[in-house]
Amino acid sequence: MQLLLVKTDSLFYRLFQNHPDLVFQLLGDHAPHADSYEFGSQEVKQLSFRIDGVLSPSPDAVDSPVVFVEVQGYRDQKKTLYHSFFAEIFLYLRDYQPPHDWLGILIFTRRSLDPQLPTHFQDYARSVRFQRVYLDELPSELAEQSLELGVLQLIGLDDEITPARARQLVERVRGEVTDGAEQERVVELVLATLVYKFPTLEREAIRQMLGLDELKQTRFYQEIAEEERAEGREEERERMLSLTIPSFLELGLTVEQVAEKLKTDIATVERIIQQQREQN
Repeated sequence: MQLLLVKTDSLFYRLFQNHPDLVFQLLGDHAPHADSYEFGSQEVKQLSFRIDGVLSPSPDAVDSPVVFVEVQGYRDQKKTLYHSFFAEIFLYLRDYQPPHDWLGILIFTRRSLDPQLPTHFQDYARSVRFQRVYLDELPSELAEQSLELGVLQLIGLDDEITPARARQLVERVRGEVTDGAEQERVVELVLATLVYKFPTLEREAIRQMLGLDELKQTRFYQEIAEEERAEGREEERERMLSLTIPSFLELGLTVEQVAEKLKTDIATVERIIQQQREQN
Protein backbone atom coordinates (compact mmCIF):
# COMPACT_ATOMS: atom_id res chain seq x y z
CA MET A 1 0.00 0.00 0.00
CA GLN A 2 1.00 3.63 -0.47
CA LEU A 3 0.15 6.49 1.89
CA LEU A 4 -1.24 9.59 0.27
CA LEU A 5 -0.20 12.66 2.23
CA VAL A 6 -1.43 16.03 0.98
CA LYS A 7 0.83 19.12 1.54
CA THR A 8 2.98 17.20 3.96
CA ASP A 9 5.09 18.92 6.56
CA SER A 10 8.61 17.44 6.51
CA LEU A 11 8.33 16.12 10.07
CA PHE A 12 5.16 14.17 9.33
CA TYR A 13 6.63 13.09 6.00
CA ARG A 14 9.56 11.49 7.84
CA LEU A 15 7.32 9.77 10.35
CA PHE A 16 4.89 8.30 7.84
CA GLN A 17 7.62 7.43 5.38
CA ASN A 18 9.35 5.19 7.90
CA HIS A 19 6.21 3.99 9.70
CA PRO A 20 3.14 4.13 7.42
CA ASP A 21 1.32 1.86 9.91
CA LEU A 22 1.16 4.91 12.22
CA VAL A 23 -1.93 6.02 10.32
CA PHE A 24 -3.80 2.94 11.50
CA GLN A 25 -2.33 3.16 15.00
CA LEU A 26 -3.75 6.68 15.30
CA LEU A 27 -7.18 5.28 14.51
CA GLY A 28 -6.71 2.48 17.04
CA ASP A 29 -6.96 0.07 14.14
CA HIS A 30 -4.67 -2.90 13.46
CA ALA A 31 -5.14 -3.36 9.73
CA PRO A 32 -4.12 -6.85 8.58
CA HIS A 33 -2.03 -5.48 5.71
CA ALA A 34 -0.60 -2.41 7.48
CA ASP A 35 2.95 -3.70 7.24
CA SER A 36 2.68 -3.90 3.44
CA TYR A 37 2.20 -0.15 3.00
CA GLU A 38 5.03 1.82 1.43
CA PHE A 39 5.43 5.56 1.02
CA GLY A 40 5.32 7.36 -2.32
CA SER A 41 3.76 10.33 -4.07
CA GLN A 42 1.30 10.57 -6.92
CA GLU A 43 0.52 13.18 -9.55
CA VAL A 44 -3.03 13.90 -10.61
CA LYS A 45 -2.31 13.82 -14.31
CA GLN A 46 -4.53 16.27 -16.13
CA LEU A 47 -4.26 19.09 -13.56
CA SER A 48 -0.52 18.57 -12.98
CA PHE A 49 -0.55 18.73 -9.20
CA ARG A 50 1.08 16.23 -6.91
CA ILE A 51 -0.44 14.59 -3.85
CA ASP A 52 2.61 14.36 -1.63
CA GLY A 53 2.20 10.86 -0.37
CA VAL A 54 0.18 7.86 -1.40
CA LEU A 55 -0.62 4.41 1.05
CA SER A 56 -2.35 2.27 -1.98
CA PRO A 57 -2.96 -1.41 -1.45
CA SER A 58 -0.88 -4.12 -3.01
CA PRO A 59 -2.82 -5.98 -5.71
CA ASP A 60 -3.52 -8.99 -3.49
CA ALA A 61 -4.90 -6.85 -0.60
CA VAL A 62 -8.31 -6.52 -2.22
CA ASP A 63 -10.06 -5.49 1.01
CA SER A 64 -7.57 -2.75 1.88
CA PRO A 65 -8.38 0.87 0.94
CA VAL A 66 -6.33 3.54 -0.73
CA VAL A 67 -5.58 5.91 2.17
CA PHE A 68 -5.51 9.71 1.76
CA VAL A 69 -4.00 11.67 4.65
CA GLU A 70 -3.58 15.38 5.24
CA VAL A 71 -1.97 17.00 8.27
CA GLN A 72 -3.27 20.42 9.32
CA GLY A 73 -1.04 22.43 11.67
CA TYR A 74 -2.32 25.97 11.06
CA ARG A 75 -5.65 27.81 10.93
CA ASP A 76 -7.58 27.50 7.65
CA GLN A 77 -8.17 31.21 7.03
CA LYS A 78 -9.78 30.69 3.61
CA LYS A 79 -12.13 27.94 4.85
CA THR A 80 -11.19 25.71 1.90
CA LEU A 81 -9.50 22.80 3.72
CA TYR A 82 -12.32 20.27 3.36
CA HIS A 83 -13.20 21.36 -0.19
CA SER A 84 -9.58 20.94 -1.32
CA PHE A 85 -9.16 17.64 0.53
CA PHE A 86 -12.20 15.96 -1.00
CA ALA A 87 -11.53 17.50 -4.44
CA GLU A 88 -8.03 15.99 -4.50
CA ILE A 89 -9.38 12.60 -3.46
CA PHE A 90 -12.05 12.54 -6.15
CA LEU A 91 -9.69 13.80 -8.85
CA TYR A 92 -7.25 11.03 -7.92
CA LEU A 93 -10.04 8.45 -8.09
CA ARG A 94 -11.12 9.80 -11.47
CA ASP A 95 -7.61 9.65 -12.93
CA TYR A 96 -6.49 6.30 -11.52
CA GLN A 97 -9.76 4.45 -10.88
CA PRO A 98 -8.17 2.07 -8.35
CA PRO A 99 -10.03 -1.22 -7.78
CA HIS A 100 -9.97 -0.62 -4.01
CA ASP A 101 -12.19 1.39 -1.69
CA TRP A 102 -10.78 4.60 -0.16
CA LEU A 103 -10.29 6.16 3.27
CA GLY A 104 -9.66 9.85 3.95
CA ILE A 105 -7.94 10.95 7.17
CA LEU A 106 -7.45 14.54 8.36
CA ILE A 107 -4.93 14.89 11.19
CA PHE A 108 -5.13 18.16 13.14
CA THR A 109 -2.35 19.09 15.53
CA ARG A 110 -5.08 20.69 17.68
CA ARG A 111 -8.88 20.37 17.62
CA SER A 112 -9.19 24.17 17.59
CA LEU A 113 -7.70 24.17 14.06
CA ASP A 114 -10.63 22.17 12.68
CA PRO A 115 -12.91 24.60 10.76
CA GLN A 116 -15.64 21.93 10.97
CA LEU A 117 -17.17 19.94 8.16
CA PRO A 118 -19.04 22.18 5.67
CA THR A 119 -22.67 21.54 4.80
CA HIS A 120 -21.67 20.05 1.43
CA PHE A 121 -19.85 17.13 3.09
CA GLN A 122 -22.12 16.32 6.03
CA ASP A 123 -22.78 12.87 4.57
CA TYR A 124 -19.19 12.00 5.59
CA ALA A 125 -19.65 13.08 9.22
CA ARG A 126 -20.36 9.50 10.30
CA SER A 127 -18.94 7.68 7.32
CA VAL A 128 -16.36 4.90 7.67
CA ARG A 129 -14.62 6.48 4.67
CA PHE A 130 -13.62 9.63 6.55
CA GLN A 131 -11.86 10.06 9.91
CA ARG A 132 -10.47 13.01 11.86
CA VAL A 133 -7.66 12.77 14.42
CA TYR A 134 -6.72 15.47 16.94
CA LEU A 135 -3.17 15.10 18.25
CA ASP A 136 -3.90 17.24 21.32
CA GLU A 137 -6.52 14.66 22.34
CA LEU A 138 -4.43 11.58 21.63
CA PRO A 139 -4.96 9.22 24.60
CA SER A 140 -1.82 8.67 26.68
CA GLU A 141 -2.31 4.90 26.54
CA LEU A 142 -2.31 5.06 22.73
CA ALA A 143 0.97 7.01 22.76
CA GLU A 144 2.50 4.25 24.88
CA GLN A 145 2.05 1.73 22.05
CA SER A 146 5.07 2.95 20.10
CA LEU A 147 7.80 5.56 20.29
CA GLU A 148 6.62 7.12 17.03
CA LEU A 149 3.11 7.60 18.45
CA GLY A 150 4.79 9.23 21.43
CA VAL A 151 6.46 11.67 19.02
CA LEU A 152 3.10 12.47 17.41
CA GLN A 153 1.60 13.11 20.84
CA LEU A 154 4.37 15.66 21.54
CA ILE A 155 3.11 17.72 18.61
CA GLY A 156 -0.33 18.10 20.17
CA LEU A 157 0.78 18.81 23.74
CA ASP A 158 0.68 22.28 25.32
CA ASP A 159 4.03 24.02 24.97
CA GLU A 160 4.48 24.21 28.75
CA ILE A 161 4.54 20.44 29.23
CA THR A 162 6.20 19.46 25.96
CA PRO A 163 9.85 19.68 27.18
CA ALA A 164 9.25 17.39 30.19
CA ARG A 165 7.36 14.88 28.04
CA ALA A 166 10.11 15.01 25.40
CA ARG A 167 12.72 14.18 28.05
CA GLN A 168 10.57 11.26 29.21
CA LEU A 169 10.33 10.03 25.63
CA VAL A 170 14.10 10.17 25.23
CA GLU A 171 14.44 8.13 28.43
CA ARG A 172 12.05 5.58 26.91
CA VAL A 173 14.26 5.41 23.84
CA ARG A 174 17.28 4.70 26.01
CA GLY A 175 15.43 2.02 27.94
CA GLU A 176 13.62 0.28 25.07
CA VAL A 177 15.98 0.58 22.10
CA THR A 178 19.32 -1.23 22.19
CA ASP A 179 20.47 -0.49 18.64
CA GLY A 180 22.55 2.71 18.58
CA ALA A 181 21.49 3.81 15.10
CA GLU A 182 17.80 3.31 15.93
CA GLN A 183 18.24 5.26 19.18
CA GLU A 184 19.71 8.16 17.23
CA ARG A 185 16.89 8.04 14.67
CA VAL A 186 14.16 8.34 17.29
CA VAL A 187 16.04 11.02 19.26
CA GLU A 188 16.36 12.97 16.00
CA LEU A 189 12.58 12.74 15.57
CA VAL A 190 12.10 14.14 19.08
CA LEU A 191 14.53 16.95 18.31
CA ALA A 192 12.79 17.65 14.98
CA THR A 193 9.46 17.85 16.84
CA LEU A 194 10.81 20.48 19.22
CA VAL A 195 12.22 22.45 16.28
CA TYR A 196 8.76 22.22 14.67
CA LYS A 197 7.00 23.38 17.85
CA PHE A 198 9.49 26.06 18.91
CA PRO A 199 10.73 27.54 15.60
CA THR A 200 12.01 30.76 17.21
CA LEU A 201 14.23 29.01 19.77
CA GLU A 202 17.94 28.64 19.18
CA ARG A 203 18.96 25.04 18.55
CA GLU A 204 21.28 25.19 21.55
CA ALA A 205 18.30 26.10 23.76
CA ILE A 206 16.40 23.10 22.43
CA ARG A 207 19.38 20.86 23.13
CA GLN A 208 19.49 22.15 26.71
CA MET A 209 15.72 21.72 26.97
CA LEU A 210 16.22 18.00 26.36
CA GLY A 211 19.25 17.89 28.63
CA LEU A 212 21.27 15.84 26.15
CA ASP A 213 24.80 16.90 25.32
CA GLU A 214 25.14 13.96 22.95
CA LEU A 215 22.52 15.52 20.66
CA LYS A 216 25.42 17.49 19.18
CA GLN A 217 26.61 14.21 17.67
CA THR A 218 23.35 13.35 15.89
CA ARG A 219 23.12 13.78 12.14
CA PHE A 220 19.97 15.95 12.45
CA TYR A 221 21.64 18.33 14.93
CA GLN A 222 24.71 18.62 12.70
CA GLU A 223 22.53 19.36 9.66
CA ILE A 224 20.68 22.06 11.60
CA ALA A 225 23.98 23.56 12.77
CA GLU A 226 25.29 23.64 9.19
CA GLU A 227 22.06 25.32 8.02
CA GLU A 228 22.49 27.99 10.69
CA ARG A 229 26.13 28.55 9.68
CA ALA A 230 25.05 28.86 6.03
CA GLU A 231 22.31 31.33 7.00
CA GLY A 232 24.88 33.34 8.96
CA ARG A 233 27.26 33.41 6.00
CA GLU A 234 24.46 34.52 3.69
CA GLU A 235 23.40 37.30 6.08
CA GLU A 236 27.00 38.56 6.26
CA ARG A 237 27.28 38.48 2.46
CA GLU A 238 24.04 40.46 2.13
CA ARG A 239 25.34 43.03 4.63
CA MET A 240 28.59 43.47 2.70
CA LEU A 241 26.75 43.83 -0.62
CA SER A 242 24.46 46.44 0.90
CA LEU A 243 27.49 48.44 2.01
CA THR A 244 29.45 48.04 -1.23
CA ILE A 245 26.87 48.42 -4.01
CA PRO A 246 26.07 52.14 -3.34
CA SER A 247 29.79 53.00 -3.47
CA PHE A 248 30.22 51.40 -6.89
CA LEU A 249 27.09 53.11 -8.21
CA GLU A 250 28.42 56.49 -7.03
CA LEU A 251 31.54 55.82 -9.09
CA GLY A 252 29.32 55.60 -12.17
CA LEU A 253 29.34 51.82 -12.69
CA THR A 254 26.30 50.20 -14.25
CA VAL A 255 24.29 47.51 -12.48
CA GLU A 256 25.90 44.94 -14.78
CA GLN A 257 29.40 46.15 -13.94
CA VAL A 258 28.65 46.12 -10.20
CA ALA A 259 27.38 42.55 -10.42
CA GLU A 260 30.52 41.50 -12.31
CA LYS A 261 32.89 43.14 -9.81
CA LEU A 262 31.09 41.67 -6.78
CA LYS A 263 30.76 38.24 -8.43
CA THR A 264 27.03 38.12 -7.97
CA ASP A 265 24.01 38.21 -10.30
CA ILE A 266 22.25 41.28 -11.65
CA ALA A 267 18.96 40.33 -9.94
CA THR A 268 20.64 40.42 -6.51
CA VAL A 269 22.13 43.86 -7.18
CA GLU A 270 18.77 45.20 -8.40
CA ARG A 271 16.99 43.72 -5.36
CA ILE A 272 19.37 45.37 -2.90
CA ILE A 273 19.10 48.70 -4.74
CA GLN A 274 15.30 48.50 -4.55
CA GLN A 275 15.39 47.62 -0.86
CA GLN A 276 17.61 50.60 -0.10
CA ARG A 277 15.34 52.93 -2.08
CA GLU A 278 12.32 51.75 -0.10
CA GLN A 279 14.16 52.25 3.20
CA ASN A 280 15.09 55.79 2.20
